[in-house]
Amino acid sequence: MEAKRRAGERAVEFVEDGMAVGLGTGTTAYWAVERLGQRVRAGLRVRCVPTSRRTEEQARALGIPLVGLGEVTELDIAIDGADEIGPGLALIKGGGGALLREKLVASAARRFVVAADASKRVEVLGRFPLPVEVVPFAWELTARRVGSVVNVEPALRREPGGEPYVTDNGNFILDCRCGRIPDPERTGRELKALVGVVESGLFVRMADAAVVATDEAVEILRP
Repeated sequence: MEAKRRAGERAVEFVEDGMAVGLGTGTTAYWAVERLGQRVRAGLRVRCVPTSRRTEEQARALGIPLVGLGEVTELDIAIDGADEIGPGLALIKGGGGALLREKLVASAARRFVVAADASKRVEVLGRFPLPVEVVPFAWELTARRVGSVVNVEPALRREPGGEPYVTDNGNFILDCRCGRIPDPERTGRELKALVGVVESGLFVRMADAAVVATDEAVEILRP
């Protein structure tokens, strides 16, 4: 927890007065939002776009000014966590269920900064189950198509009570235990081309920097 806090708080140092900022979702992004709230109370002027209802509620409670993504031409910076960080800062994201909005916000930002603890760094992506957001209609058919791309049987993400997990956009998520994804860029393209797939949790050639922390130190990685 300490490493996540250090990474999230350090990432907020990239934010400057007057910026439009994308706010991510997850346990590390939580600390970034908390730190940004402190800076706002100290006088920092920002406009922020949250990537989930959970982040929106947190930001509002902290007094962070919020706008919709459609209200800004572009974002100066987006700050978010990651489930895995691979070579070239290729990422797996979506463990928190907000991958579509996270990718929309990251793609709208001039700079995308990732914050994570050091355990998220891997030599090859795929240890963390790859989330794929799909439309609920005929999701079983889409799951078979997704499985043909990733060579594993996807699992429908479910709530603790057994009901399908539903994203903020009303979609389902398939979790794919790939083990290894040697070519994440190609895999991402093939998944996105499938009818029924809304988006995948592969974020390739998007991150400009990664703030990676242990309990003792913080390192800034570049692609």
